[in-house]
Amino acid sequence: MARTCAFTGKRPNSANKVSHSNHKTKRRQLPNLQTRRIWWAEGDTFIKVKLSTRALRTIDKKGLEVFASEVGLKLADYVVA
Repeated sequence: MARTCAFTGKRPNSANKVSHSNHKTKRRQLPNLQTRRIWWAEGDTFIKVKLSTRALRTIDKKGLEVFASEVGLKLADYVVA
C-alpha cells in the first residue's frame, strides 16, 4: 500500500541530504502517517484509514463526515469488517 494520506493526499517528497562538505545525495522525506480506527457515527461503525496527523487534527476540528465530503472520499469503502 502506498504511503499516501487518504484525506489530504500527502505523499513522500524527494529532497537532498547535504553534508558538512556540501555534498548532496538524494533522500526521501516521508509524511507522518498513522493507521487509525475512527468511529463513524453516521454509519454506526468503525473505519480503518491511513491518514496524516494534519488530517487527524482537521477531523477533530470539522468532523469526519464533513471533511470526507469536502475531499470527495466515500467512507463506506473503509469500513472495518
